[in-house]
Amino acid sequence: MKKIFTAINEMKAFLLLWLTQSFSALGSAMTAYALVIWSYSQEGSALVTALLMVCSYTPYVLCSIFAGALSDRWDKKKTMLVCDTLSAAMTLVTLLLLKSGSLCIWHLYVLNALNGLMNTVQQPASEVAVSALLPRKYYQKVGGIRYISNSMNTILVPILTTAVMGLLGLDAVIFFDLITFAAAFVCLLLFIRLPAEEKPEDKKESVLHSAREGLRYLRDNRGVFHLILFLASVNLVASLYNAAFPAMMLSREGAGETAMGTVNAVIGIGTLAGSLLASLLKAPKNRVKVICGTMFFSLTTENLLLAFGRTLPVWCLGGFLGWILVPVMSTNLDAILRLNVPKEIQGRVYSARNTFQFFTIPLGYFLGGFAVDSIYEPLMSVQSPDSLLTKCFGSGKGSGAAMFLATLALLGAVFSLTARHDRHIRALEQRLQDGLK
Repeated sequence: MKKIFTAINEMKAFLLLWLTQSFSALGSAMTAYALVIWSYSQEGSALVTALLMVCSYTPYVLCSIFAGALSDRWDKKKTMLVCDTLSAAMTLVTLLLLKSGSLCIWHLYVLNALNGLMNTVQQPASEVAVSALLPRKYYQKVGGIRYISNSMNTILVPILTTAVMGLLGLDAVIFFDLITFAAAFVCLLLFIRLPAEEKPEDKKESVLHSAREGLRYLRDNRGVFHLILFLASVNLVASLYNAAFPAMMLSREGAGETAMGTVNAVIGIGTLAGSLLASLLKAPKNRVKVICGTMFFSLTTENLLLAFGRTLPVWCLGGFLGWILVPVMSTNLDAILRLNVPKEIQGRVYSARNTFQFFTIPLGYFLGGFAVDSIYEPLMSVQSPDSLLTKCFGSGKGSGAAMFLATLALLGAVFSLTARHDRHIRALEQRLQDGLK
């Protein structure tokens, strides 16, 4: 117990920030979930809905490399406060448009793009703030703790959103989002004090020069860079999946909004179990092997069970197995970066990382929505009742999305096996093991 109280005391600033930011993230996730349901109900198109996330991630990918350089120069706390405030303003605009009866899909595209831009600057500042608030010995455990909040949000979001929308409507969900923002803002403003930062001697360094420093680090550390490219391929599969999943669950026989919410809640339970596991596990001897192995299991298992399953229990099993090991992967990746990247350049390195690791997300959402609407659903619509594809994936709207998920299982297996045999990643694995000796 003494060790627990000591750890809590040493991490109290981080824990306060984590709790309030997680509360705000819950409100934001509820709004995003509600708007996905609203947009699909308006158009019935996987692509139209997927474009919401394309608009969110595109500015993030395009501007991340410069945002990190700026974040390293700016005061981290002020950066977080300003970005969060502007994001809340976008949410308020959404609420006002909804209340006036003039909310359109294109409004959400514009507002999501602006929110994505704010997140581009806020995210590296937040990562550096976590490093500043925490002693190094807690990096592994805190990765699991942060995933606990994410998994709890995943559990609660579909349940709370469905309940609030059913009782009070979409505007009540957005209003709750604004309340959670206010709580997090006040806490960060009044109760969180970040340690003084060491400023670089050359304050006249250009933003482009600062951004190049992040790229230079990745160029000189090819193992880290190739590992990030592997995570980019994982994000591609994940975003293709995210584009197809609502189209399948909201259209498939025996599914619907309640079924989709149930599967998402089970995914949250799986992530929570994995988060607890990641926070309790000792640091592995081979972090890289853990990253590749967990992603092989996750990408293949979930997609296959969702694709070939016809009942809610099978879909829930796929969601649980697909996400239980993701926190283990994430904590090991986070530890590799925090232990290898100097704190004074973490912002620009993380931003360079974001550009390469996340550029596949808007691409995946667009391609996934297009593939489901224009290729897989039309293909399944012309199948005869006794065809092999119909026997595997069913019939009617949603069967094409199911077939698409089966394709993603194969794609995920290929990416994972390729990364496991990448010579630069294997060299990084050996260096990490030598560093422990």
